[in-house]
Amino acid sequence: MIARMWRGWVRTADREAYVDYVEGTGMSEYRRTPGNRGAHLLTRDLDDGRTEIVTLSFWNSRDVISGFAGEDISRAVFYPEDDRYLVDRETTVTHFDVAEAG
Repeated sequence: MIARMWRGWVRTADREAYVDYVEGTGMSEYRRTPGNRGAHLLTRDLDDGRTEIVTLSFWNSRDVISGFAGEDISRAVFYPEDDRYLVDRETTVTHFDVAEAG
């Protein structure tokens, strides 16, 4: 299993609106993509008026991630309103092999 993680930052005042937006765009698209094994959206308020946003999704393999992300799975996927909310963002994502106990 592969974990895919992306981080971005919004103004804390925009946190709830951005969470709703991401749930309706990227998170729902993650979950609809064949080979996705779950997706979570994490938030953390910082002391500087920003909120860190983390999307964390789980996939059967690196190959199936291209069904969501396209050929270059290391590039982050953005949606039209992201520019309205994000004050900073990673343009790439990080992939991890998930160690399964057993």
